[in-house]
Amino acid sequence: MGARNNTAHSDDSMRFANSGDNSPPDRGSSGGNSGGQQDGKSGGNKQGTPPKMRRQFMTWVLLLAVIAVVWTVLMSSSQRGETIPTPQEFFVLAKEGYFEPASVVIQDDKLMATLAKSLPGASDRSGQKGGQVFVRIIPGNYDWIREQLTTAGVKWQEQVGQSMFVQLLLTLAPGILILAVLWFLIARGMRNASGGGPGGMLGSFGKSRHRVTNKENIKITFGDVAGVEEAKEEVQEIVEFLKNPKRFSKLGGRIPRGVLLSGQPGCGKTLLAKAIAGEADVPFFSISGSDFVEMFVGVGASRVRDLFKQAKDNSPCIIFLDEIDAVGRRRGGGFSSGGHDEREQTLNAILVEMDGFEANDQIIVIAATNRPDVLDPALTRPGRFDRQVAVPLPDVRGRRQILAVHARKVKMGPNVDLERLARGTPMFSGADLAAIINEAAIIATMAEKEWVEMDDLEEARDKVRFGRANKSRKIEQEERIATAYHEAGHAVLQVLLDDADPLHKVTIIPRGQAMGATFSLPEKDRYGYSRRHLLATMRILCGGRIAEERKTQDISSGASMDIRMATAYARTMVLQWGMSDRLGFVNYAGSDDRETFLPEKDYSPETARVIDEEVRKLIDSAYADATKMVNDHWTEIMGVAEALLNVETLSKDDVDRIMRGEVFVRPTVAELLRSEIPKLPPNPKVKGEPTEELPPGALPNPA
Repeated sequence: MGARNNTAHSDDSMRFANSGDNSPPDRGSSGGNSGGQQDGKSGGNKQGTPPKMRRQFMTWVLLLAVIAVVWTVLMSSSQRGETIPTPQEFFVLAKEGYFEPASVVIQDDKLMATLAKSLPGASDRSGQKGGQVFVRIIPGNYDWIREQLTTAGVKWQEQVGQSMFVQLLLTLAPGILILAVLWFLIARGMRNASGGGPGGMLGSFGKSRHRVTNKENIKITFGDVAGVEEAKEEVQEIVEFLKNPKRFSKLGGRIPRGVLLSGQPGCGKTLLAKAIAGEADVPFFSISGSDFVEMFVGVGASRVRDLFKQAKDNSPCIIFLDEIDAVGRRRGGGFSSGGHDEREQTLNAILVEMDGFEANDQIIVIAATNRPDVLDPALTRPGRFDRQVAVPLPDVRGRRQILAVHARKVKMGPNVDLERLARGTPMFSGADLAAIINEAAIIATMAEKEWVEMDDLEEARDKVRFGRANKSRKIEQEERIATAYHEAGHAVLQVLLDDADPLHKVTIIPRGQAMGATFSLPEKDRYGYSRRHLLATMRILCGGRIAEERKTQDISSGASMDIRMATAYARTMVLQWGMSDRLGFVNYAGSDDRETFLPEKDYSPETARVIDEEVRKLIDSAYADATKMVNDHWTEIMGVAEALLNVETLSKDDVDRIMRGEVFVRPTVAELLRSEIPKLPPNPKVKGEPTEELPPGALPNPA
């Protein structure tokens, strides 16, 4: 029940104190404009096609851009290099050897050359060695140019008569190629951005990132799903519809288009969806809600359309949207800033696609979420997710079935009692139970056992819930004594109080952040909490601090979790369950829609003062009753504490024998350690070495 140094309650009954889960509050989706609802139906793409005038406008814009680039490049190429004022100066420089051999080129309107050395008084880089120089000439006067170059003794090349268009094309070919590629991408994006194209303006970003499991590869059936019998019965009709749709069309009935699976993490929502696909023998399209959202606006909606288009091409099939609350949260709530929101665009696309289903599409959309209370009402209305199936935490019978399913793959020993293990795992999910079986197999393997024993399963249960046992942690004797009396106070009061859950075991072995823990073993699952049970639980929580204080004459921080749990019990009893005589049959807790950061309080400051007084009254009453019980049964508490100091862990039977006054006999931890140390044979005497005689009563040196 209790634990020292921040250990949680073993029956996990704190869950009722927080109605809902511990996910962070939603900061609000954009309100304002719901943002560009686009037609996502696969039958047509009329809204996604750009208007004719828009295409013409974009064409003229790109044409003007091309002309501007061509003009800029042409002007820059024509002015590149150092300009020589007159042809005579050009010939003088050529005769004096300023040009590279055979670098002079005669073109239609100019002479070009490459400098072999810098020009006299060169002002920029073009006039230095390796730069280009040119001089304008009169087209057609090429004979005189050849004569002058021959006189100067310079070799030349002639490019006279080439088309200006060819020269321009060769110069601008790279730029034109780049512009053509850009035009192709933009044009394709404008065609596909709004109308179901696989790529859109962002290419592969608009493609759905779903995972497809073919019907041949789905091996999971309803036989692999245990503990959720009601949920399996509710989705059985979906399997029948996918197998035989004509059976439902005879009477004019319409199968639900969507099924919303809600439940806490690890309860088997994804496993149930795969089992539906396995039973119906159809393909399984699975994607997470977070896979729709990207940094680019419109990508999520494009992926939704691509997903549903591929699903329609492969019908009958199942679409599974995991964690749909990532994109399906209520619109326009919280601190909304207005404007377009990528999440809202994605949600709108999902809504439109689900409205586009026809009776013969044979597509079932299954969604899973831990927070059905934050979903948008348009998503859960009839016609979209018509059916909401709750997948709760398994009861004791369901836990027994789940443990049996996972135990098939593990070799179990003859002393394994899955029924007892199921009773000792209240509020455990299916994933937790699977982890227990796996951890037990690992523990047994490391211990070199032939099979998994019951001790391995109990150790795995404690490890999954509270963490690994820290048996090597060095603890001071004063700390061990305080922990032993703390846990003994919890254990003795839990045995004495009839309205509390039965004791399972108590230990002072550190585990996780706890120095010790007291475990209970509920006889049945609790779906409601009576006032007597809650008051008994609060007394047990107080018993640890009281016993520790009486023994050590001091208090410590070891009761922090006990104080937190007792306070949570008391506040929930007053605020939500009407268990206060002064406040009556009224709920003061307010709503928990997680849409704002400000707590909702629909009561006056005077009522708040009364609430604090009633909470304090419940805790003080439990503390006083626990103090009286500890004082009346101090001898039993001392016996349990001393036994804990010797053996560190006691079962319920051990505690019962100690409280009846029987002699508790069990080897201590130190004796067990000494018995496990192998006895070493005496060292043989080595010839030539002197032997030392030990004095009487002396021990040999361990070295």
